[in-house]
Amino acid sequence: MNDTTELTQRDQSALARREAEQSARRMTITPAVDIFEDGQAVTLWADLPGVTKDKLDIRVHDGNLSIEAEAVVPTPANLRLQHAEVREPRFARTFTLSPDFDTSKIEASLQDGVLKLTIPRREEARPRRIEVKTG
Repeated sequence: MNDTTELTQRDQSALARREAEQSARRMTITPAVDIFEDGQAVTLWADLPGVTKDKLDIRVHDGNLSIEAEAVVPTPANLRLQHAEVREPRFARTFTLSPDFDTSKIEASLQDGVLKLTIPRREEARPRRIEVKTG
């Protein structure tokens, strides 16, 4: 083994450490969610700080609702980052939806890092009053 070989091996271990550090910074976070339900719909509020509309992906497939997003954490131009435990977090969460919900009519809005999803119930699944006839 010569000096060049040792240097190459050290550089590869440093590269492996750097990749591990980057993957640790690129962790997936489960966003906090509040869910409110009434007879007409379910409203879901998800905390997604730093997420913009173009970095947000909401999908419904086979009765599952998936939310995936990436936060953008800007660093001011005049500052140099010394340490970051989570550089640009990725958010992901999946929910199983009952067949009682009309997934074709889901409404979504994003404001100040808070996602609001309204998932209406199908008309036949909504509670209704049955009129009783006499006589």
